[in-house]
Amino acid sequence: MLVLAFLTVPILFPRAQAQGLVFKNSSLVSGTNGQINAVYRFPQVTTNVDALVTITGRSSSQVTLTSIDLTNLGFDKAFQPQVTYNGGTTPNGTSDWWMEFSISFVTATTTNTVNVASFNVTALDIDGNADKINEWVGFYGLNTYTVENNSILQYGSIYEMVNSVNTAVGTKFVGPIANYLNIDTAATSVMATANYLNKNNFRVRTGGHSIGSSGASDRMYSFWFKTFTFQAPVNLNLPVTLQSFTAKLENKKPVLSWVSSVEQQLSHYVIERSTNGSEFSEAALVFANGTSSIASKYSFSDNAMASLNKGMLYYRLRMVDADGKFTYSETRLIKMNGTTTSAGIAIQAYPNPAVNEIRVTLPSGWQEKQIQYDIYAVNGQVMKSMNRQSASQTEVLNISTLPVGSYIIKVSAGTETATERFVKSK
Repeated sequence: MLVLAFLTVPILFPRAQAQGLVFKNSSLVSGTNGQINAVYRFPQVTTNVDALVTITGRSSSQVTLTSIDLTNLGFDKAFQPQVTYNGGTTPNGTSDWWMEFSISFVTATTTNTVNVASFNVTALDIDGNADKINEWVGFYGLNTYTVENNSILQYGSIYEMVNSVNTAVGTKFVGPIANYLNIDTAATSVMATANYLNKNNFRVRTGGHSIGSSGASDRMYSFWFKTFTFQAPVNLNLPVTLQSFTAKLENKKPVLSWVSSVEQQLSHYVIERSTNGSEFSEAALVFANGTSSIASKYSFSDNAMASLNKGMLYYRLRMVDADGKFTYSETRLIKMNGTTTSAGIAIQAYPNPAVNEIRVTLPSGWQEKQIQYDIYAVNGQVMKSMNRQSASQTEVLNISTLPVGSYIIKVSAGTETATERFVKSK
């Protein structure tokens, strides 16, 4: 049965203007240059904010980093990694490769994450070598993107398994084999601009594809954190941009809260519930404002689940526009027998051992607060950090890139902290 719920009164927030960021003068601050988990600091990308760029993955050991940021070509203010495949020459047959970077914003000279209200990233010169190779880039966690009306890029959603659900997590832009000389900001047909709102980190992939042997797989990528003028821009918006989406356990009832910052002809939200993370059913419907450039706040209490005293519940939002098209939010988790008090400040980290992800259930007093997650190796080195401005009861952390071994996860809510040991296995 579909249960109707009513939207709450919208809360108004001013929309932030996208600011330009400057990436230059990088230095290696941890790890081995060019290897997975190497971290580079770009100082003062904006006032009192540094950027930490981490190599988080690559398609194979044949993918290597030539330079984290080229300065003798392109634009000095842009982030310009140079990535090589197979020593610079692609073999016969079809090849596809990539290197992934995670970009985090921190208070200058520290590792304390900080949100940037709004910024744009423009991928310049997504082209080829005029022979058998073409480039592609992937932006993850973006809100909207813009391409030229006569763009020759191919683009579409990137899907990944999130909490065992195949979820759209970004957009991939694929360039032509045709070569555009140098890095030309006027070549708008081979550029794309991604917009991010209220982010302290995001991911980007630099990729390439070849259809045969060619000696130009050493590719340069240019990401300029500013807005460019398109001649006839096509702004491709999601039906809604979520500012936050949290789930908590309150009086033994799952309570969902979300805030939209932009709604584009949005009809309604369908709340979907699952007990296994893969098969979802409709739990409620909440009507939306429709079209709005101001933030709106919504909430829903799943009273039907109040009698469930154990197990895990999975929730997601299906966001439906006026034409019936829809997109999904990320999935949020509720542990029904999770901790309900902050007394003793205990967290639960599981499964243990963990392989690709670890779940952390917070005490009730920490839910919907700003939470800092830090994973330490046994020697005290910080291996991974994440910040949530408004945390759900149970958060999922991706640990797939961590080496096998023992770790300590430290969770902080203001001056309060809690730790838990876990093992990462194959």
